[in-house]
Amino acid sequence: MSFDDIIDRRGSHCIKWDMMEKLYGVPAGDGIAMWVADMDFRPPEVIQNALNALIDHGIYGYFGDDSAYLASIRWWMSERHGWSVDPSWIFTTHGLVNGTAMCIDAFSKPGDGIVLMTPVYHAFAKVIRAAGRAVVECEMINDSGHYELDIAAWDAQMQGHETMMILCSPHNPGGRVWTRAELQQIADFAKRHDLILVSDEIHHDLVMPGHTHIPMATVDASITDRLVMMTATTKTFNIAGAHSGNVIIEDPELRSRFGARMAAFGLSPNSFGLFMATAAYSPEGAAWVDELVAYLDGNRKLFDAGVNAIPGLSSMALESTYLAWVDFSGTGMDMADFTGRVQQGARIAVNHGPTFGKGGDSFLRFNIATPRARVQDAVERLSQAFADLQ
Repeated sequence: MSFDDIIDRRGSHCIKWDMMEKLYGVPAGDGIAMWVADMDFRPPEVIQNALNALIDHGIYGYFGDDSAYLASIRWWMSERHGWSVDPSWIFTTHGLVNGTAMCIDAFSKPGDGIVLMTPVYHAFAKVIRAAGRAVVECEMINDSGHYELDIAAWDAQMQGHETMMILCSPHNPGGRVWTRAELQQIADFAKRHDLILVSDEIHHDLVMPGHTHIPMATVDASITDRLVMMTATTKTFNIAGAHSGNVIIEDPELRSRFGARMAAFGLSPNSFGLFMATAAYSPEGAAWVDELVAYLDGNRKLFDAGVNAIPGLSSMALESTYLAWVDFSGTGMDMADFTGRVQQGARIAVNHGPTFGKGGDSFLRFNIATPRARVQDAVERLSQAFADLQ
């Protein structure tokens, strides 16, 4: 398998390709889907083989004996992230949006404030509001295309009803890989304001060369009693449809509270996700991820060079993820104008910046986890759509 292979996903019940015309007006025939955060690559052969073995067996019953599954998670976190995880800390949820929702349910009450560092992944605010909690947007500083913390401003913003903070690490959108010093500042902020800290680290394997992800759990032992970690195979290995994620909680009291809510909802994992995750977290899976990141780095360089050559456009330097965050403020256009040029002119479906919260108004998010020829095509289309600026 080559990452350059063009796989036609249209007509496969794929939300990214099959819904772009209805949602964004981008024609299905020749449009490019660069919105939903899944990849246009097949997962590694080790996952396909695990599924084939399951299908060949032909019986799809309840999953039992999760020891190999839990051991694979423990191995991956130790080998790839230098983080020692006890199997008893691990809960499996139906993906990490579900994991986030379960944390909100278990550790806060209606009316509580939930802190987000914005702009940030739009599903956080969606589930917070749906649960009857208040979104508290702490806007980051955009320092010449590089997001920075604004701790002093956030301290002043707190009103006392805040009980939880959701951290996106690495950050989506914007691709920041937080430094140890920055993570310590966030940990201190959570302690100072008595916040449960939920660290969503779903992009932790997709880190560009020259950067290193640091798990929040390894930063400060004094926050263990307020820390919830979230990880998943789904983003790393392009198996989002498995809807499988892990909520990892070291503190026994927090773990008991979370487990009680899982039991109350009768939640148990989908066996396909467990088979896929066990296969993924392996030496074969690790080798594939290394190849994937190298390929994504090439796509990043191609996309950034092309976009940054267009006057008025600026693609934020990606330190991680495959989600390019492009600022159109330099064009002087309003959002309807530059978005129209991208979607109707270039025929590219993208995520709209305002959905990510404060600080996102002049941005669009592009998914570059697609064959390089398609990235090149997208760059050429954007150049043509904004040709009058050049």
